[in-house]
Amino acid sequence: MSPICRHRPGCPSTGAHVRIAARCAAVTALAVPTLAVFSLSGSALAQQPAAAPRPAPPKPATSPATGPQAAAVAPGPGEPTLLSQFGEWGAYTATPGGKKVCFALAKPVSSSTVPPNRPRDPAWMFISTRPSEKVTNEVSVTFGYALKPGTDATMEIAGASYAMNTQGDGAWVKNPAEETKLIDILRKSADVTIKGTSAKGTVSTDVFSLKGLSQALDKIGRECRG
Repeated sequence: MSPICRHRPGCPSTGAHVRIAARCAAVTALAVPTLAVFSLSGSALAQQPAAAPRPAPPKPATSPATGPQAAAVAPGPGEPTLLSQFGEWGAYTATPGGKKVCFALAKPVSSSTVPPNRPRDPAWMFISTRPSEKVTNEVSVTFGYALKPGTDATMEIAGASYAMNTQGDGAWVKNPAEETKLIDILRKSADVTIKGTSAKGTVSTDVFSLKGLSQALDKIGRECRG
């Protein structure tokens, strides 16, 4: 992982906040999956939404408990391009604000809420690389609803649980020192479970398949190298 601050809470911001606008309609807002229509192969189209998301927003610069909500609107041009589809994961590149970003993206293979069947926008999991900020493989999730302020989300994988800072409808790995190890575990595992609590008290559980993630990370690593 990059030794720099990487937009973690409490650090100075170096990048524009972007979100998935309209959730599946696009990654145009910290809801980041907006989606510009891509020309996909038949197999990729079956696995990806009809339109493809913008890059995930950077980790917020201020504490989720006290700082402002992440910006709701992405900074204009820079619609993503699908490089390749690997299993459940797409490898994308985009240039928001003229700065190249590469990211791997997937949607859950299963989702549930307590109470059941609560309405929400689509959830997404991102692993992002931003060379201009010296950020590599930053893990983030958008939940499709506003998260309860002051609460952590959790990532459960391989018998371990990782806390995630939350802000708006997004979450990022809380402990920077865990992220490199976490990426290795994600590459080798079959699935990961993400849990969060909405501002209205709804608890969601999303399971993401990790089939194809390792290849997608390799692809974006080559694309954004240097």
